[in-house]
Amino acid sequence: MWFVLKGIFWRGFWRIFRGYWSSEHKWKARGLLAFVIALNFFDVYLLVRINTWYNKFYNALQQYQADQFWPLVGTFTLLAMLHIVVAVYAIYLRQMVQIKWRTWLTDQYLGRWMRKQVYYRLQVLRSDTDNPDQRISEDINQFVALTLQLLIGFLKQLTTLAAFGVVLWNLSGAFTVPFGSREFVIYGYMFWFSLLYSMVGTVCAHLVGRRLIGLNFDQQRFEADFRFNMMRVRENSESVAFYRGEQPESVGFRERFAKVIRNYWQLMRQTKLLNFYVNGYGQLAIIVPLVLAAPQYFAGTMALGGLMQTVSAFGRVQDALSYFVDSYDTIAQLAAVTRRLAGFTSHMEEAASIPNGVVRRETPAGAEKAVSLNELQVCLPDGRTLLRDCTLKLPQGCRVLITGASGCGKSTLLRTLSGIWPYGSGSLTLPQGTRVLFLPQRPYLPLGSLRRALYYPLSASGSEDRLKEVLRLVGLEAFIARLDDRDDWSRILSLGEQQRLAFARVLLVKPDCVFLDEATSALDEAREQEMYDLLRRQLPAMSVVSVGHRSTLFARHEEELHLFGDGSWRIRSIPAKV
Repeated sequence: MWFVLKGIFWRGFWRIFRGYWSSEHKWKARGLLAFVIALNFFDVYLLVRINTWYNKFYNALQQYQADQFWPLVGTFTLLAMLHIVVAVYAIYLRQMVQIKWRTWLTDQYLGRWMRKQVYYRLQVLRSDTDNPDQRISEDINQFVALTLQLLIGFLKQLTTLAAFGVVLWNLSGAFTVPFGSREFVIYGYMFWFSLLYSMVGTVCAHLVGRRLIGLNFDQQRFEADFRFNMMRVRENSESVAFYRGEQPESVGFRERFAKVIRNYWQLMRQTKLLNFYVNGYGQLAIIVPLVLAAPQYFAGTMALGGLMQTVSAFGRVQDALSYFVDSYDTIAQLAAVTRRLAGFTSHMEEAASIPNGVVRRETPAGAEKAVSLNELQVCLPDGRTLLRDCTLKLPQGCRVLITGASGCGKSTLLRTLSGIWPYGSGSLTLPQGTRVLFLPQRPYLPLGSLRRALYYPLSASGSEDRLKEVLRLVGLEAFIARLDDRDDWSRILSLGEQQRLAFARVLLVKPDCVFLDEATSALDEAREQEMYDLLRRQLPAMSVVSVGHRSTLFARHEEELHLFGDGSWRIRSIPAKV
């Protein structure tokens, strides 16, 4: 509970909470929430009427008033039906608020996560934001559901306390306590006792259940890690199978699952203690009002109806005052979820706030069509420089091969040029309207049809004949009949086929400049030569910048940019024959 009491919880909670209620949907959202709260208030009014009915009904039973029995049963039936309808629609409309709020909040988080490549930068920063997918899909849903449950529940119980507190005060009368030669009169003594009982109960509940917040937080993290490990094996099933990696993967599964179970045992033990306390607390609250009202009943100053009404009113007041005792586990869950979402929000803001050191400019229309690098510097997050003061001009139609030892910064240079690597400085100038395409070593194939995968990231629209022609050119004509099949194509196609599909994308998109990051590593030398020659024939004016290790790539390029890894570099023309 310490996390709830600290200002960090309230600041994080308020940042997440306020967005929807001050957004463009605020009036509809506030109106619907106000209606839900009004229904809950009306339900409290019905409960007060039912409480009054207890007095009349049991008095009629005690006095054998048969003529009052059926009219009172009819009154109860009407009140009960109204209570059922109001209770059902109060929950239904609360769920409506929940789904609208969740939709808005999910859109906001997805937008932040995808904007400025934050999803990528979080990995580069190596922040402790584990499993962002779970935070968006599950934590947001829990935050919304638990917040509404607690907020509406609190307001309803506050209204219940006000309404039944007056009833209980009036029913309690006065209690005289002799003290020596004097007597002290306590008015509304049952109300004050209920208040004291609840305050002590709330403090004790905190002492018993305060560890639940940390345990709930860890449980969500361990569950997500276990699920993510299984997802990794599914995504890389072929590699695991080739390595015969079932044993180490099974060990990894058991280690992560052991953390889940170990933490869950602790959660169970702590919940058991809290349940012992809460149930004991609740059972004791049943007998207490009878004990307190018994003297007046046996003295004849309170009828049976008054006794039953008092017991009912005491129970309602007690429920209201014990709201935080009964909701302690829910509050603990909300605190854990808020902590995860607040941390995720902060890390996304941190990632988005990192400026791109490399300035991207466009040359005016009519200027020379060349890509220019001016005093480009590429660094690692720890400050180590991979490339320093690189100034180059890549004219239209050029063919440049980037070489160097592994780890010297070849792929990082391409990331910098694409704008996703924020650690650098200098400028990159592109001709106005230049279309650039980057091909990584392992192409990304979205879920869906093969047609969509071919056109990615563009919409799947274009000439059917052209699409079939491109597939034949890259040697994937066998898949023409499956263009509209929806499947996991990254699992169906081999890496070599995926790389050829990426070349088909280049032919369909027709960029002005393409950057290839070892995009032919899974192809044999003959097929690699065929793909490069295909680009030269189909798109002769397109500039090609490649990263690669094979010596055969020299024959497909005109210049070599060699990186030494210490910041130094060298550019040279490649002889016609190597």
